[in-house]
Amino acid sequence: METSELLKKVRHIEIKTRGLSRNIFAGQYHSAFKGRGMAFSEVREYQYGDDIRDIDWNVTARYNKPYIKVFEEERELTVMLLVDVSASQDFGTRNTFKRDIVTEIAATLAFSAIQNNDKIGVIFFSDKIEKFIPPKKGRKHILFIIRELINFEAESSKTDMGMALKYLTNAIKKRCTTFMISDFIDIQDYDSALTIANRKHDIVALQVYDKLETQLPDVGLMKILDAETGAERWIDTSSRKVRDAYKDWWQKQQSRMQTSFNRSKVDNVSVSTDEDYVKALLALFKKRN
Repeated sequence: METSELLKKVRHIEIKTRGLSRNIFAGQYHSAFKGRGMAFSEVREYQYGDDIRDIDWNVTARYNKPYIKVFEEERELTVMLLVDVSASQDFGTRNTFKRDIVTEIAATLAFSAIQNNDKIGVIFFSDKIEKFIPPKKGRKHILFIIRELINFEAESSKTDMGMALKYLTNAIKKRCTTFMISDFIDIQDYDSALTIANRKHDIVALQVYDKLETQLPDVGLMKILDAETGAERWIDTSSRKVRDAYKDWWQKQQSRMQTSFNRSKVDNVSVSTDEDYVKALLALFKKRN
């Protein structure tokens, strides 16, 4: 993309998403995520009614009586965007690609974060870590992130969410809030990595998909391309058996994804490319209040 065209697109997204974050999301973002980042402050003796999960066992053993950890709310959060840049993001049938919606959602969350004095960083992933942008504050940093979201070209076309989650767990030492933005189409198992990551950090899952991915249209012979493997083949969409098999695959994929979120206790929302992502984000924020 030419520099002038890129800058124009960055400016357009900045105007739209900064307005959304300031006028619509500011209060909801603060109440949904502030207070989730708790820093260890001190220990004191256990009192009736305290949560036993806060017991400091080392101090308890030393003094032979129960002590608990006291936490205080951190003044700022670290927010990470874990963004899927595999080839399946370049799919769309309603005048909008999944990647476009991912970019707008990520930019809106980024502006919401800096308006609350939080640091924001990004990890781009496919089946490897494509790029790591360390957490920082400021408009200049946000505009750099938006440029990367628009113009970034991944080296790999495939997806490995388990690998990305393991990297997050190991690379970010301090507890953070992480928005994982993906279509969550991954044949590999990522349940364990998601559970471990959500114990250390606060993971929020945002699925972006296209309606055509949910069922095949009846249009006769169709040549399909798997964007991630490059494999091509012809299928007969006039066959109800073929259409039903595809629909069944999609429903099983969605069920597996939701089961994984439920087991890992990860808050999540799904957004179609032809839907208003603002409503979906507001619903997610309200769910967390």
